[in-house]
This record gives sequence, structure tokens and C-alpha cells, in this order.
Amino acid sequence: MEFKGVMGGLYKISEWIMRFSVINLLWIICSIPVFFLFFMGLVSMNEHPDALKTMLLPIGVLTPFTFFPATTAMFAVARKWVTGEEDVPLLKTFFRGYKENYVQSMIGGIFYVLVFTIISVNYFFYLKQGNLLKILAILFIAFTIIMIISLFNFFSIIVHLHMKIFQIIKNSVLISIGNPINSIVLLICNGVILWICLTKFNFFLVVFFMGSIVAAFSFWQFNRSFTKLQMKQQELEEKEQQRLAEAEAEAAEAEAEQDRDVDAFEKSDSDIVDANVHKKEENDNNRN
Repeated sequence: MEFKGVMGGLYKISEWIMRFSVINLLWIICSIPVFFLFFMGLVSMNEHPDALKTMLLPIGVLTPFTFFPATTAMFAVARKWVTGEEDVPLLKTFFRGYKENYVQSMIGGIFYVLVFTIISVNYFFYLKQGNLLKILAILFIAFTIIMIISLFNFFSIIVHLHMKIFQIIKNSVLISIGNPINSIVLLICNGVILWICLTKFNFFLVVFFMGSIVAAFSFWQFNRSFTKLQMKQQELEEKEQQRLAEAEAEAAEAEAEQDRDVDAFEKSDSDIVDANVHKKEENDNNRN
């Protein structure tokens, strides 16, 4: 039964609320060790200020094996929504994306955890140094921003394109650097979403909407940029094909012109020979 008018709009809104909340809950459930340790660290900060820091090591160890595959599965569902498949079965699509991309997600997770660990260690090291070396700390902040943006592109590429893991990571970074405007928009919008979810409505939005909204917006932004890139590449290919066709046409025309010149030359030689024969016959007749 299809509703129309106001009822149809309300039904559509409630349907999307259900979709976002279900996927967000699945994401949290599949990442529950990471979220549990993070939550325990936050709660314990009142009594032990360094509680969250002590939790960072086990969180970093568990993240590639739980958080990254779950986030990839969430992006797999978001990809279906953005590309027009709105009525896909949520549970089946989520766990299929989880299973199919688990290994690549895990390897990517290990890479990103190591990168962010190295950045953090170097940042705090150079921050404690002299004024000149503190500039390097600023450079590490810029590198961190690039890697955060590439992380969103990483999840979008892994569910959208068939590539090897190192190609996915490389293209994630290159897209982040090569499209600065889109990257800034992606970072700001996702930052606003996270800020609202974490500071305004806390528990409710984090549990039911935060991750799924970020995934949907991130893939929409990526798909928009990727579609434009494909169109530009197609235009370049069409221009290249047109250039080759024109070159072939010019080559064929030049060859035809050369054939016409050869024919004309052969014809002129034949006329000269015929004229000489006729002239010789006339001379012979005059002698007789």
C-alpha cells in the first residue's frame, strides 16, 4: 500500500529513520569491543584522568579487527542507498559487505592505526622541542587531516571499486589531495555531524544515527566526485578518439592525393610517349 500526500511523506521519513538506525546499531554491535573500551575510558576519567590514555593501546589493537570491517559494511549499505537501491535487505547487505571486505578492511585498519600512531608520537615529540622544531608538529597536524579525509575515501573505494588494498590506500590519499575543495567540504560536514551527535544529543544520536549519516554523506560526496572524474575521463577519451579519427582521415586524404598525383604523372608520361611516337611517324612519312 502506497501513501500519498502528507502521510506518504511521513511514511517515507519514518522508513529512512528506521534504515539509518538499524545500520547504525549493527555498526555499533559489530564494533562493540572498541566502543566499550572507549566508553569505559570516558567514564573513568573522573576518577583517573589518564584512564582514556591507558585504553588507547587495546582500542588500537582491536580497531582493525572490529571497527574497520563494521564501518566498511555500513558503507556498503550506504553505497546501495546512494546509487538508487533503497529497498535492499539491511541485514543481508550489511553482513555480506562485512564478510566480503573483511580482509582488506583489516589490512587497511592496521595501516591506518600504525600511521596515526606514528603521527601522534612524532607530534608530541616535536611539540616539546624548540621553537624551530615545533613547526614540524604543525606539519604533522596537516598530515593528520589528510589521512582523516583519506579514511572516508578508503571506506568508499573499498565498497565501490575492485582494487588491491595498496591501490585502495594510494587512491584514497591521492583523491584527498587532488580534490582539495571536496576534501574540505567532506571534513567540515562530517565534523559538524560528529560535533552535533557528540555534544548536543549525546547517547541518542550516537547510538542510532551518527555513523550511518556520516557513511551516507561520505559516500554521496565520493560518488559525486567519482562520477565527475569518470565524465572528464570519458570526454578526454572521446576527444582522443576524435583526434585519431581526424588524423586517420587526413592520412587517408593525403594518400588519396598522392595516388592522384601518381596517376596524373603516369598519364602525362603516357601522353609524352604517344606524342613522341606520333612525331616519329610523321618524320618517317616526310622522309618517304
